[in-house]
Parts: sequence; C-alpha cells; structure tokens
Amino acid sequence: MHADDSPLPGRRELKRRQTRLALITAALRLADERGADRVTVDEISAAAEVSPRTFFNYFATKEDALVGDPLEDCGTPVIPDLPLLDALLHALTPAFEQIQQDRDLWLLRMRVIAANPQLLPLLIAAAASAEQRLSAAIAARSGLAPDHPRPPVVAAVANAAVRVALIRWAGSGGSRPLIEHVREAFAILHDLKESR
Repeated sequence: MHADDSPLPGRRELKRRQTRLALITAALRLADERGADRVTVDEISAAAEVSPRTFFNYFATKEDALVGDPLEDCGTPVIPDLPLLDALLHALTPAFEQIQQDRDLWLLRMRVIAANPQLLPLLIAAAASAEQRLSAAIAARSGLAPDHPRPPVVAAVANAAVRVALIRWAGSGGSRPLIEHVREAFAILHDLKESR
C-alpha cells in the first residue's frame, strides 16, 4: 500500500498506462513536428509500436490523444472541511502535481494546442467533464441539492483560474512550478471576494 492507502497498480494496469502514455507522446510529437491535421492514427500507432486497433482501445480519435484530461486519473476530488478555496486547492493539488511530474509532456501538449486552434473546443470539453466532477464534489461537501447553482458556479470559476494558471505556466516554459501559478490565481479569487 502507498502512504495514502491506495493499492499498487497491477502489472496489467501498468502496461495499460505505459501504452496510453506512449500513444499520447507519439501523437503530440508528430503533431508538433507536422501539425495535427497532417498526422494519422496509423502513424501515431506505428510510432508507439502498437496497432491502430490498440490505439482505438484507448482513444476514439487522434484529437482525444492530443488533448487529454488533466484530472482523468484523479477521479472525483474529495474536498476536505476547509474554507472553500483552500479546500478546492487541496483537492486538486494531486492533479497539479501529476501535470508537474509530466512537465515536458504537458508543455508539449500546450504548444500543440496553441499551434492547432481546432483542438481548443476539445480541450474545453475535457475541462467541462472535469468541471462536472468538481461540481458534484462541491455539492456533496456542502450538502446542496445537485441542481443548486452554487456548485457549478464555483467549479466553473475554479476551472477558469486553473486554465489561466496552466496557460501562464506553459507560456513561461514551466520555469516556476505549476502549483505557484495556481496559488496566485486562487489568491486573486480570494481577493475578489474581499474587494468592493
């Protein structure tokens, strides 16, 4: 067991993660070299040394491999009993740490997305999925009904702050840790609450 009591992934799960990472890396490198529109699933599969059929076991389209979901491996965040902005920052920190750990891959991803604006709607859709999970966690923490407006508004604002932090981090070439950019963005949200 890890310190957080989560079980160690089995051999099959490790192999799945490695294959998925190889496909993402191949897709991003090829798109960075040629442009996203000039890369095929067959080329991505060949670069990752798997079959196109294997590619489609992981992704519906090549664009899905390029964009990804930063919170995919984090599931629904559990929001502790802290002031809300502190609680959100705490709950999302594992995702930021994972992005920081995969720094080169994420900087490449952000460069590819910046150079291929047609990918932006997919990035927004991936963020919307994460935002829904965050909204559900906020509702569960606060005991509010699922249709209450507060959780989705808070989740949307937090998501916007994270997006700005991620763009600033990538724009600086990752010279400072992502979490510092996120803390700055959340501090601005906190200041908004206090300002008149």
